[in-house]
Amino acid sequence: MTMKNMLDIKHELFVFDGIWAETIGQPTKNGFWIIYGPEKNFKTAFALMMANYLRQHERTIYVSAEEGSDVDFVKACQRMGLDEKSKNILFTEYEPLEELTTRLNKQKAPRIVFIDNATVYKDELERGGLMKLKKDNPNVLFILIAHEERNLPYTAPAVLCRKLAKRIFHVKGAAVEVSGRCPGGTIVVNEEKAALYHGSRV
Repeated sequence: MTMKNMLDIKHELFVFDGIWAETIGQPTKNGFWIIYGPEKNFKTAFALMMANYLRQHERTIYVSAEEGSDVDFVKACQRMGLDEKSKNILFTEYEPLEELTTRLNKQKAPRIVFIDNATVYKDELERGGLMKLKKDNPNVLFILIAHEERNLPYTAPAVLCRKLAKRIFHVKGAAVEVSGRCPGGTIVVNEEKAALYHGSRV
């Protein structure tokens, strides 16, 4: 492509506001984002908080592969403001990535997919599975949620996803450090818990 060809490309962008615009900017509606952090540090809570916001921009599906529809997961949804009146968002328990891709190729399919989490999908995302997911769904934004090991996302595909991700969300102590190709900054999930963990640094 020439420089003119590249400048002529029309990109679909999210138009965010508030803390989301301040930290994430106005990103494109495809590719990878990643949310990762130690266990029991509000990763799922933050993912649901984000899902509740993103569903207002595009149809969203949350794949709860680890927790399924367990009562704790349902309560977490409610704490993040999701209830029976919440529109434009679907939930599913684990389903193979091949079946997920079939779902995404249907009319009125979700354009945003949360995959919770990388450990459950480790085998399917290895050996080129992560790149195939992107190739098969070029107009979808995938948000992968991963545990943390030695300050990096756990599983090799999650590490690769972090390298490819346009937005990176590192959750620790109920606060989220936002980085990547964006303004960056901090999003607090739970002010009380974050203050206990981080003190005045948040």
